[in-house]
Amino acid sequence: MSSKAIREYDAKLLLAYWLERAPPVAPEAKVKTNFKYPSVKVAQISWDPATNTITPDSKLPGWVFNTKLVAKPDQLIKRRGKAGLLSLNKSWEESRDWIAQRAGKPQKVESVTGTLNNFIVEPFLPHASNTEYYVCINSLREGDAILFTHEGGVDIGDVDAKALVLNIPVNKPFPSREVIADTLLKHVPAEKKDTLVDFLIRLYSVYVDLHFAYLEINPLVVLDGEKGAPPQVCYLDMAAKLDQTAESICGPKWAIARDLSVYETNEAEATKTAAGGKAGKVTADRGPPMVWPAPFGRDLTKEEAYIQKLDASTGASLKLTVLNAKGRIWTMVAGGGASVVYSDAIAAHGYADELANYGEYSGAPTEGQTYEYAKTIIDLITRGTPNPKGKVLIIGGGIANFTNVAATFKGIIRALKEFKNQLIAHQVKIFVRRGGPNYQEGLKAMRLLGESLGVPIRVFGPETHITEIVPLALGVDIKKSRPGAPSGLLSAQLDTPPNATIATATDPNEAVGSIHADGERTQAADHIVHFDTKASTTARPSYRPFDDNTRSFVYGLQPRAIQGMLDFDYSCGRKTPSVAAMIYPFGGHHIQKFYWGTRETLLPVYTSFKEAVSKHPDVDVAVNFASSRSVYSSTLECFEFPQIKAIALIAEGVPERHAREILWLAEEKGVLIIGPATVGGIKPGCFRIGNSGGMMDNIISSKLYRPGSVGYVSKSGGMSNELNNILSLVTNGTYEGIAIGGDRYPGSTFIDHLLRYEQDPDCKMLVLLGEVGGIEEYRVIDAVKKGIIKKPIVAWAIGTCAKMFATEVQFGHAGSMANSDMETADAKNRAMREAGFVVPDTFEELPQVLKDTYERLVKGGAIKPKSEVEPPVIPMDYKWAQELGLIRKPAAFISTISDERGQELLYAGMRISDVFKDEIGIGGVLSLLWFKRRLPPWATKFIEMVLMLTADHGPAVSGAMNTIVATRAGKDLISSLASGLLTIGSRFGGALDEAASMFSNARDTGLTPREFVDNSRKANKLISGIGHKIKSVNNPDLRVELVKEYVHKHFPSHSLLDYALAVEKVTTAKKDTLILNVDGCIAVCFVDLLRDSGAFTPEEADEYIKIGTLNGLFVLGRSIGFIGHHLDQKRLRAPLYRHPADDIFINMADVSQPRVLARTQ
Repeated sequence: MSSKAIREYDAKLLLAYWLERAPPVAPEAKVKTNFKYPSVKVAQISWDPATNTITPDSKLPGWVFNTKLVAKPDQLIKRRGKAGLLSLNKSWEESRDWIAQRAGKPQKVESVTGTLNNFIVEPFLPHASNTEYYVCINSLREGDAILFTHEGGVDIGDVDAKALVLNIPVNKPFPSREVIADTLLKHVPAEKKDTLVDFLIRLYSVYVDLHFAYLEINPLVVLDGEKGAPPQVCYLDMAAKLDQTAESICGPKWAIARDLSVYETNEAEATKTAAGGKAGKVTADRGPPMVWPAPFGRDLTKEEAYIQKLDASTGASLKLTVLNAKGRIWTMVAGGGASVVYSDAIAAHGYADELANYGEYSGAPTEGQTYEYAKTIIDLITRGTPNPKGKVLIIGGGIANFTNVAATFKGIIRALKEFKNQLIAHQVKIFVRRGGPNYQEGLKAMRLLGESLGVPIRVFGPETHITEIVPLALGVDIKKSRPGAPSGLLSAQLDTPPNATIATATDPNEAVGSIHADGERTQAADHIVHFDTKASTTARPSYRPFDDNTRSFVYGLQPRAIQGMLDFDYSCGRKTPSVAAMIYPFGGHHIQKFYWGTRETLLPVYTSFKEAVSKHPDVDVAVNFASSRSVYSSTLECFEFPQIKAIALIAEGVPERHAREILWLAEEKGVLIIGPATVGGIKPGCFRIGNSGGMMDNIISSKLYRPGSVGYVSKSGGMSNELNNILSLVTNGTYEGIAIGGDRYPGSTFIDHLLRYEQDPDCKMLVLLGEVGGIEEYRVIDAVKKGIIKKPIVAWAIGTCAKMFATEVQFGHAGSMANSDMETADAKNRAMREAGFVVPDTFEELPQVLKDTYERLVKGGAIKPKSEVEPPVIPMDYKWAQELGLIRKPAAFISTISDERGQELLYAGMRISDVFKDEIGIGGVLSLLWFKRRLPPWATKFIEMVLMLTADHGPAVSGAMNTIVATRAGKDLISSLASGLLTIGSRFGGALDEAASMFSNARDTGLTPREFVDNSRKANKLISGIGHKIKSVNNPDLRVELVKEYVHKHFPSHSLLDYALAVEKVTTAKKDTLILNVDGCIAVCFVDLLRDSGAFTPEEADEYIKIGTLNGLFVLGRSIGFIGHHLDQKRLRAPLYRHPADDIFINMADVSQPRVLARTQ
């Protein structure tokens, strides 16, 4: 979202802090007088619905208690004075009572009723009426406008009629002080002019620096200076909007102005607070983030706030506005444009008062996100007492570009199943219409759900007009309400035989091994396709920026979009790919491989436009996928190269000031800009921008592989797909289609593209799909009235439902909000109809009027239908085919212990959140990942005990020594750790497995402890786990004692430990150091755990012993110590170790011994 209103309290804080600090808008824009900046004295009083109380006195600034005050609601309410919502010249006690009487109470302002919950308090300023002025700065496409009148206040009247206006065009020099004074301050006393000029310069500097979109001060009071001081400027009422998309740029600036501590203490102390000093709470910036309040009368419900939070945490778009919680008709629509046309259709049939919500989900949300969104809506539907008429849920949407419809439907299906009983109780009927990637599987899943859920579900695909399900859902008989209305979409295509001619890229008869002119050689089984791109392209007329020779750069690593463009090229029979190269500043130079039909081709990747342009002089189009943060700088870089004639900006959320600078710079340089916030556009049979047109099945079904006769322009990318679909069914198809983007300032507008279509002799018929908000449709109307556009034009503006809503609703696109009656969809449709456009009565009738207009052109001979061309078959990508379930292959690997693919990481089926909730510890995690089951607490505690006991055994053992030597040689942690771990084996640390095996086998075969010892001696085999260099019977190893004590106390059985202790009695009778050592003790106890815990079968227990589980415990535990030794040596900065020579016995062989000499020849 872009321009959004903020509270008066926040607007005044922004000015209070930045009026003095903001950088000047231009080097010459400097303060001339001894300007005194207004001080900040505003306080916010909020009502807490939980306690039904207002902000306590203890949280208010001191000046509130000793000053006469003004109090008023701060909830984006206009004309508060006329509504009786001002308290003037009162003490705090009086003001507090005035606020308390109104807080939490419903208040009607004009036609809107809302709850008063936020107030602003500031000092009362006595002043004469002749000191009041009015100033407003507003942003328009052409630039910013400063409006000023010398008469301000409540009774200002018609500002547009009486205000003096100073226009500041985009990318033009800032006006001089003289121009400002002469233009705006004609009626201001001379002694105040310089002060007001200074104020306006600083005000506009703040406006630009903080990315305001609107700022109004009424009245602006200028008091006479006292004792030779300059006049004092004060602002009383204020209304403001900020460009929310500029938050990445201005967020820190907005935040610091909202940090009240900067006004009370010095800034250094405030910095400490923001960084987590005494205040304790750490914030991202120095101050709280900006708050975006809902319009008055539209307090966010808990569910709306939840979806808003969900939307902020994802790259997808999730929107929800509850219009009437008791309404019968609910929608869950995919796509910004589609969400509007569904609301329009419901309102057009007279059911606006029954429409319960407005919202949309788009941008490929995950299954989990879609589930949360659907669950929230379905929960709202099924609340309260069931309506005897039942309820309707419309799950609609346009034809998606790249969203896997079946995948998003999985989330919706989960939510529907969860609310099965509630849906039945509320008699909910569900109607589904969707198109796009994998829509068939999605609709099939919905149809099957209806059969099992017990809830009526009817499903429709793209062959059904997007809103045709609305009258079905509402029970409206179209034939009765509108006689002669169309029923479904019927194809108007001629039934002609296919006539396919597909271009081949290389000569298949070229001999293997032959050398080409460029030095390359044809290799046997060479599947790489090479293209001749050095030939100069013929110049195209200005009205035709794209043709079948168009070549482009793609900025950003977008392999999916590029493959889609190349598949489109191949289906059109192009001789060369439309993508010449990628530009990716972060990846370095490399080559990427893509498919060209069934074969492959290579595309270079460059780090800058400069290098790419030097290597590809034939490229004149750039498709910029840069993010909203970097699209500005990358586009300015692109402007440096005159060969680039068209740029598509895909990113959403581009700051409006940046978008305006781009579009006007582009106009100066003669560059066509499409976007931002667009899917792009498509020229059937010639060129495709990014993901325009959707996936290949939609490209083929909409016949976009060859040109038609109809040129259209739309704001919405999703609705562009709908137009492609409709035009393929009721006309001979699309000639060219452009989605200009839904932002307030698109780089090119409707008129820019329609004028191109008018000039293009191959484009016979025009289509304009406008929407509520903005005035761009009127430029087209003017062109039609003047006879500039003569071709038949079918048009419709979506958003006709807006008039039905009691409060302000922001639709899916940033620019789709009417700021005047002229900008409403109804006014636009009426004006277009009066100008001679072909305008249907409703959007549902659009296919029919398109069909009628097309047939008139065919009948009149303007359009001559051609034989249909059969496109080549494009093989489906393996990954996509696998996702659709069309193919299968054996997995290369099998894993049964963990899974990170879902919403939450799983350890052997246990959610990671439950791991922490149940506090199973590291022993519990190890039991899940090693044994795929939860072991009892005594067992997991024993595992943790083993890890602690084996963590280290001093620096002298071989593993620790190797780690230390490697560390001192300058190796990193991983290398040093690996060096130590590689010493673990049968001689060091690896005795656990062998000890477990020897003791288990001895006992299992029935050997007595003495027989086991005697047999081992006869076999000249040492018993693993027996013996110690230092410890003895009289000097026991305390680690062993700890293990024995724990096992005897907690293990349900310890038979093998008892057996091992009996063996120890036999061995120590011969020598007192032949004790059961820690390796042996751990080994036998772990065997007791495996065999006697009840968690394993005997076969499983034996298998875990054989596959090295016990050695794994030693490796895991000892890694702790090895890492410790590495860190210790690094801290000590120990030098390279060289072993002393006198500690090494060197015995060289006798020099006279014969040697084998190497041959010299």
